[in-house]
Amino acid sequence: MIRVVWGTGRGATPKGSFDAALAAAGVHQYNLRTLSSVIPADVPVEEAGTAPDLGPTGDALDVVLARQTSQPGTRAAAGLAWARATEESGGGPGIFYEEGNHDPATVRERLEAGVERGCHLRGIDPSPVHTRVVTAEPEAEAYTTAVVVAVYGDGKRLLSAK
Repeated sequence: MIRVVWGTGRGATPKGSFDAALAAAGVHQYNLRTLSSVIPADVPVEEAGTAPDLGPTGDALDVVLARQTSQPGTRAAAGLAWARATEESGGGPGIFYEEGNHDPATVRERLEAGVERGCHLRGIDPSPVHTRVVTAEPEAEAYTTAVVVAVYGDGKRLLSAK
């Protein structure tokens, strides 16, 4: 299963606000490995909001990550759009498209255009297109981050203890 989770955060540094946004999404205790956006055939995609327990702290999560970190006083918006082959064609593979910007309307426009182009390149007739955009309102003295994360499965052990 692929779970779509999201969060926003603020912090004194860009990294601090990113970590806070990951915590709001429930994925801050994992090592994130970024994937290129292809959805395997017949794997369900679920909008979860916040990730459940996906394994021990330090495990790796394979993800598609949409992120925007903004300077103090500036809004942050991030989003994912996804589509897959129509049910009539067997519920085949699909794609995610990720985007970040200060303006949520710009994020939505770019997501729609990007997922459409990506589906066309892959010969996918999408039905329907799903979109999740998250906006973090600014604070004058803090960096602001918005994230939307597609998490592929559960955590995977990186190293074994000897």
